[in-house]
Amino acid sequence: MLGPSRSSFEQGLRQSGYVLGQNIVIDYRFAEGHSERLPALVNELLRTGIDVLFAANPHAIRAAVHAKTTVPIVGIDLESDPVRVGWVKSLARPGGNVTGFFLDIPELSAKQVQFVIEAIPRLQRLAIAWDAEVASSQFDATERVAHSVKIKTESLSFRRPEEFPRAFEAAQRAQVQALIVLSSPVVFAHLRELADLALQFRFPAITIFPQFAQAGGLMGYGPNVVDLFRRAARYVDQILKGAKPAELPIQRPVILDFAVNLKTAKALGLTIPPSLLLRADQVIE
Repeated sequence: MLGPSRSSFEQGLRQSGYVLGQNIVIDYRFAEGHSERLPALVNELLRTGIDVLFAANPHAIRAAVHAKTTVPIVGIDLESDPVRVGWVKSLARPGGNVTGFFLDIPELSAKQVQFVIEAIPRLQRLAIAWDAEVASSQFDATERVAHSVKIKTESLSFRRPEEFPRAFEAAQRAQVQALIVLSSPVVFAHLRELADLALQFRFPAITIFPQFAQAGGLMGYGPNVVDLFRRAARYVDQILKGAKPAELPIQRPVILDFAVNLKTAKALGLTIPPSLLLRADQVIE
């Protein structure tokens, strides 16, 4: 949790009346891309006697749940279905010590496929690149949507950024016309590398991160992560004031941003239709 996201989380706490170092203490731990470190980091935090554990990605939430603690957990997770993986009983009433902000994966998958179809009207074959550690729910939903509109799909799974080039080479061999890169912490940390590879292999590509278009990818459509961190701070505040996570409903992102990079479109020989550009929150020229 770095940069704007961390600032937004702290701003959300300040808006709820907290002053860092006076009436609240935040003890940060970062795995720095090494998810295997998270169980030890979670246990280290629990030993300090924390009142709430804020987990900012699916790896961190999983580590916190596996610690079998009763400490309230507020999570942000763009990859998992919390009911499907067993972290909560239902979205409306989680029923345990986990709550937070999770993506409506089927709805977002449908929108991404729609945008790709509009950008490439004669689309017949689509590659889906996904992180096998966290993105199975996203993959299932995206593949289902694509098949419902008679588009063939090519599955490209990876676990580490070193595997990205191999995935793009497989997409090239499969003669796909476009690429959807599903969400994961690894993807978010390597957006520029993925954008560069998409341009190198001449793939129109979209991810759920609007920052992907800013990094040189064709399109990005998904939640405003900064806003999610601000809202998570409000859930932390409610729990500190006595609310039970079991009764705080799972929430969805409310701000979704759509970014299109026209410079990349030109480099790929694409003409983005005006109907698509009119829906973009950001057009990069």
